[in-house]
Amino acid sequence: MFKIVDARFLGPGVKQLEIEAPRVARKQLPGQFVIVRIHEAGERIPLTIKASDAARGTITLVVQSIGKTTSLLNELGAGDTLLDVVGPLGRASEIEPYGTCVVIGGGVGTAIALPTARALHEASNRVIAILGARTRDLVILEDEVRAVTDEVFVMTDDGSAGEKGLVTDKLRELVATSKIDYVLAIGPVPMMRAVADVTRDLGIKTMVSLNSIMIDGTGMCGGCRVLIGKESKFACVDGPEFDAHDVDFKVLQQRNAMYRESEREALAHFNEHRSEEVERARGGCAHA
Repeated sequence: MFKIVDARFLGPGVKQLEIEAPRVARKQLPGQFVIVRIHEAGERIPLTIKASDAARGTITLVVQSIGKTTSLLNELGAGDTLLDVVGPLGRASEIEPYGTCVVIGGGVGTAIALPTARALHEASNRVIAILGARTRDLVILEDEVRAVTDEVFVMTDDGSAGEKGLVTDKLRELVATSKIDYVLAIGPVPMMRAVADVTRDLGIKTMVSLNSIMIDGTGMCGGCRVLIGKESKFACVDGPEFDAHDVDFKVLQQRNAMYRESEREALAHFNEHRSEEVERARGGCAHA
């Protein structure tokens, strides 16, 4: 059992969980993830690690309520436990002294990008962050990002925080006025594709995280197969970070939509039986 020692909402439907997982905390590197299972009958879901504290023996995850299992996970709190937390998995972010780096987080992607931004800064890079969200309420972890970067720009669709516009609007402005050596973008697939389009002709090294397509995290299910250049790769074992200019985003978006209908059905069933599902989670593992 893996105990949740702290839990708090960062925004609507977005919750931060600190979980006791000492072996994972000792080994975790930026960009890596864990596989979480709430109870014996639950599905296994991959979640990227936001932070780890080896001294406390904890890891921190940020979870957005999108489907059945993430919605159930966000019903749990301090004192509850999870059945499985397996990891760290995946290849760590490539950290080098690139020069000037731009780290882009779209929505909950900010939590995934945060440890890499910190590591890039510690490697003597100048790090500029662009945080994007639809509205002010969905901008998360701004203060933590400011603490580990040199400059932060906030972009919101409605202009309720920072500047009105898309993250790519700010990126175009930066590449037009400064020498940018490296870009990391983590967030919705259309956003990452748009970032790649901005930097491709300029030859700026650009990485994206394909964590959102992962399913079982072992490469055995084949659900996260992506085309990188002309080669077939698995996001969970070969990534989750890949060169954005090699990613076939058309295939990625098609594969990302494959399970949409079944996910909608599972979420609808969960919402109809929410109280029973939460009771089962807490009774089946949380206080076993």
